[in-house]
Amino acid sequence: MPAPVPRAAGAPTATDPALVRRAVKAAALGNAMEWFDFGVYSYIAVTLGKVFFPSGNPTAQLLSTFGAFAAAFLVRPLGGMVFGPLGDRVGRQKVLAVTMIMMAAGTFAIGLIPSYATIGVWAPVLLLAARLVQGFSTGGEYAGASTFIAEYAPDRRRGFLGSWLEFGTLAGYIGGAGLVTLMTALLSDGDLMSWGWRIPFLIAGPMGIVGLYLRMRLEETPAFAAEVAKAETARPKVPLREMVTGQWRALLLCVGLVLVFNVTDYMLLSYMPSYLTSELEYDETHGLLVVLGVMALMMVVQPFAGALTDRVGRRPVIAAGCAGFLLLSVPALLLIREGSLLAVALGMGALGMLLVCFTASMPSALPALFPTRVRYGSLSIGFNVSVSLFGGTTPLVVTALIGATGDMMMPAYYMMAAAVVGGVAVWFMTESAGRPLPGSAPAVEGR
Repeated sequence: MPAPVPRAAGAPTATDPALVRRAVKAAALGNAMEWFDFGVYSYIAVTLGKVFFPSGNPTAQLLSTFGAFAAAFLVRPLGGMVFGPLGDRVGRQKVLAVTMIMMAAGTFAIGLIPSYATIGVWAPVLLLAARLVQGFSTGGEYAGASTFIAEYAPDRRRGFLGSWLEFGTLAGYIGGAGLVTLMTALLSDGDLMSWGWRIPFLIAGPMGIVGLYLRMRLEETPAFAAEVAKAETARPKVPLREMVTGQWRALLLCVGLVLVFNVTDYMLLSYMPSYLTSELEYDETHGLLVVLGVMALMMVVQPFAGALTDRVGRRPVIAAGCAGFLLLSVPALLLIREGSLLAVALGMGALGMLLVCFTASMPSALPALFPTRVRYGSLSIGFNVSVSLFGGTTPLVVTALIGATGDMMMPAYYMMAAAVVGGVAVWFMTESAGRPLPGSAPAVEGR
């Protein structure tokens, strides 16, 4: 087992419960907006393929749509390399305000793009450009939001409070999927193709304004304020090389943990609706309703699982998730492929409960890998490299693998491989539950 990470000594910092609640709400809303867009894009992928990528081959349309989806993840590391170090230098709150503006603008722009039938090849070009703006901005979003909550939270409640970040993710997905489901049920195919698909993307404008307002009202985190107080002048710039080579062990652990977290997350929440529709020819509305139900169940369990990580530790909960995906991915997918509503619901529900092991643990476990001085930057780099290479590409890779091999069990095999990598990372990580963040004084709950 690895040796414990050195923790900073010092007098305990008393947290303000009201301020902590505001920080959690502001961070979670930004995450909800990000995943509202990703959820909409995934669930309406078939329609977007027809609007932006006309072709006589439905598989080619779906691949093109997911290709644009994956392109946003290719620029996420660039966003992380810009926003992460900037957040360690000028502050978490300022950078999170900028990422909120960019995310809202990129999503809103998609709703304004004319179709391929109107402007030809410029339609997919503009879609790709908007997706790149989204990807660049989200490169600084998750790492910043999880860092923000972790640095505000008292040590003994960091798991519970951090779990609300992924509660926001699920709320965003449910909002996006629910809206798509409603439109699919109420609108004709012609109306959905001509104008209906734009509605979810245009909603991002008002959501972004609300999120920006909440983030601008927050102060900097106590941990960052303490770092600033140590410096007699402005915060020194930490070289990018130091954020990587100086934290190589923590970065490797971060990449492994994020890999299993995001491969399973994107597989279940982004890819499975399209898998049910395009690969299994399952009724689209029923498939979306099943996924909505699974996400609603995950939302109910999420805070309790977060509190559990404060009691038993992050490592046992993450390890249980890895073991579950390794052993149950094949049986769960066989249930889903059986096709009946009950079987699909049971299979998806089992995968959803396993995914909660990660969604409840990672927002508190990942920031604890790095010291305060480089936390935002190093976490942004490790998180986004892993998401770009493995998480965001999951729908594209699995669709391509099924097309190449004809094996409909590829989603299960892909999740099992991710679980093995995650299990290795869990073995080498140090337990952080109930302990101060590296480089920070102990944080206790104030009154």
